[in-house]
Amino acid sequence: MIIRPLRFKMVAIGKCSSIYRASLEFDFPEPSSGKLGLTKLPACNYGGKSFGFSISGTEVKTSFVAPLRAIEASRTSQVIGKAENLQRPGCDSDDLPTNDCNGFSGKGVPQMSTIGNSTNIVWHKCSVEKCDREELLQQRGCVIWVTGLSGSGKSTLACALGRGLHARGKLTYILDGDNVRHGLNRDLSFKAEDRAENIRRTGEVAKLFADAGVICIASLISPYRKDRDACRALLAEGDFIEVFMDVPLHVCEARDPKGLYKLARAGKIKGFTGIDDPYEPPLTSEIVLRQNQGLCDSPNDLADTVISYLDKKGYLKA
Repeated sequence: MIIRPLRFKMVAIGKCSSIYRASLEFDFPEPSSGKLGLTKLPACNYGGKSFGFSISGTEVKTSFVAPLRAIEASRTSQVIGKAENLQRPGCDSDDLPTNDCNGFSGKGVPQMSTIGNSTNIVWHKCSVEKCDREELLQQRGCVIWVTGLSGSGKSTLACALGRGLHARGKLTYILDGDNVRHGLNRDLSFKAEDRAENIRRTGEVAKLFADAGVICIASLISPYRKDRDACRALLAEGDFIEVFMDVPLHVCEARDPKGLYKLARAGKIKGFTGIDDPYEPPLTSEIVLRQNQGLCDSPNDLADTVISYLDKKGYLKA
């Protein structure tokens, strides 16, 4: 396999403009055989002991489906109301109203729900829950939401934080504002209503990562307070950690790493946060990172501040 150099370029995707993408190119050798086919597998036995299934041609015989049916009697919750008021099933959610729903036999009638424009939907509860995944990963799933002006160092902090946690054996994933606009949110512009939808979608994805037991780092300008608060409401108390990059506008504009402030000042970009669109700073962030006597700490030092908070709050162990 040949790895080509890392390349950066500014691209416009859908309604999104002035966003950046880094690509790493790979060349893979052609497979030695141009044919793909199916093969018959022998029964799966080892040392005379059956693993619980055998395969003969296209027929699969099992001896463990019946026990699984007893263990995996799935339950569904009836959820009524707005999405931000949902309580998702967790390890201590046995007190929620549930219905037994046998997925194999079709027995039981699940209770349907209506959420927004979605009707006749059912929350399917599985036996492996968030606490089980956290036990496997030896960490607690949460969302670290990094907010601030363009050029305040959000993405730089997110990468340094991801490296620091990775070095400690912790699983993370970064949702970068520009990156999500390359795919999931490529249909959204930078108008106020599209910005709100951009944050909503990113918040929902971040919640899924947290439920998977992953420490999710979301790095977005997210200029409107109500949108950030709506994302906070999606998670259990304490699982949304807001990090405010409190860097003055004149410092961010002097940095201007993407040249966007210059374009905004020239009138070539409309609705740019800090220039002709407001940024509403957080009022109750868990962590505020600001300049110290006009000097900025290194990204690694800032990341260590966040990691210390996670360690103190017990997120780095199950």
